[in-house]
Amino acid sequence: MKLGVFTVLLGDQSLEQTLEYLKCIGVEAVEIGCGGYPGTAHCNAVEFIKNKSLIKEFKDTLDKYEMTLSALSVHGNPVHPQKEIAQKFHREYEAAVQLAGELGMDRVVTFSGCPGDSENSKYPNWVTCAWPDDFQEILKWQWNEVLIPYWQKTAEFTKKYGVDKIAFEMHPGFCLYNPDTVLRLRAAVGDIIGANFDPSHLFWQGIDPVAAIRELKGAIYHFHAKDTRIDVYNTSRNGVLDSKHFGRENERSWIFRTVGYGHGEEVWRAICSELRLAGYNHVMSIEHEDSLMTSKEGLEKAVAFLKRVMLFEEKPTGMWWA
Repeated sequence: MKLGVFTVLLGDQSLEQTLEYLKCIGVEAVEIGCGGYPGTAHCNAVEFIKNKSLIKEFKDTLDKYEMTLSALSVHGNPVHPQKEIAQKFHREYEAAVQLAGELGMDRVVTFSGCPGDSENSKYPNWVTCAWPDDFQEILKWQWNEVLIPYWQKTAEFTKKYGVDKIAFEMHPGFCLYNPDTVLRLRAAVGDIIGANFDPSHLFWQGIDPVAAIRELKGAIYHFHAKDTRIDVYNTSRNGVLDSKHFGRENERSWIFRTVGYGHGEEVWRAICSELRLAGYNHVMSIEHEDSLMTSKEGLEKAVAFLKRVMLFEEKPTGMWWA
């Protein structure tokens, strides 16, 4: 596996400045946001596909610093109930796919999205419980009438550009938020559907990332290295469904942390080992959303931490002892 960084945290710097810095601290790969929620600081897919010279300049800059491009990321909600919002995310997703094709990339990272509860909805409606039965009716409509048809059609578009991996980040608030929901959409659409595996979103749901990696063997297409610290006291009082603003760190049941500050080396070594057992050998892409550290401090601590726990630079040669 290679050590990478999701570059949105360095969006105040140019792409060249970002790559020069990352190269100096030992990073080998970059994940680039090109639309949607990650923004367009280092790449604007909509503009790039209109101007091939921008694509060449982008590729030349990556080559200059010998950086692997691990993925183009375009997280959004293309099934948002407000059509103008959905259409914007959809356009940006399609542009990201076209750009991936131009760059010879085989994967994009995104969200599944979440519809409302009917054609007349204004906002997404994320269902978190099974009863009253109204919620079951919402889920049936969301999946059968919106989500599956949308991604079946969009998957066909995606394949036309040589992209055979749509890596959905499992995130509460969207229809795909755990292994079960990823596998459900994969069964309906095909093996183009997989996961962008981010342990931080699983930790706060009470999911064991090692068990989740095992469940998703063969369907993990990208990986975010991000951690979560569970506040035992606040969780004991209020559970994990916490909607308080991220800035209220002392009151929340959990907060995002840079790797190593939510869970220690033993946990992260187990995650790295399980990824190897699952056949994942792509990139561990650091995503830094730690409000207790600056971008620079949090990133450099994450790089140092992961260099200790990854330790998979050589291919196993077999069991010489048996």
